Amino acid sequence: MNTISPQALNKLRESGQCDLIDVRTPAEYQEVHASDAVNSPLDRLAPKQVMDARNGSTDQPLYVICKSGNRAGKACEKFVAAGYENVVNVEGGTDAWASAGLPVVRGKKTISLERQVRIAAGSLVLLGALLAIFVHPYFAGLSAFVGAGLMFAGITDTCGMGMLLAKMPWNQAPSCSK
Repeated sequence: MNTISPQALNKLRESGQCDLIDVRTPAEYQEVHASDAVNSPLDRLAPKQVMDARNGSTDQPLYVICKSGNRAGKACEKFVAAGYENVVNVEGGTDAWASAGLPVVRGKKTISLERQVRIAAGSLVLLGALLAIFVHPYFAGLSAFVGAGLMFAGITDTCGMGMLLAKMPWNQAPSCSK
């Protein structure tokens, strides 16, 4: 997979030579995003639709950014699977972009999707443990189920709980574009 540093991408952006999509949830995008990035959430990403809407041709690179690079990598894989080879993951994502002092647009503060997953998983594990202690031992299965889900997420680098939380109303925003 091709990658580019935020600094190198910013030089291209300043010369007007780049299309940049941000694949985070609309709420994350609204909180902070790289200037000129257009939101196209990973859970609704349609490679052909994105490519058809581009300013340049499909031969020109498409740059993909997320929070830290993981979701952008998955988005790049979707583009490649759809037959678009010239996609580039921005190293370190929006975190690295902002840390480098590059131009960002800031909006309303939100809780990151990663943090929401930790809160939800921790709450379910605690609930399962308390129910197992005070109601019936079989409720320990809830904690075991969440633990197995977290192991699966770590092994496969795919988080079902994160995908579900991304679709929740609080992770949506009224405006999902520039």
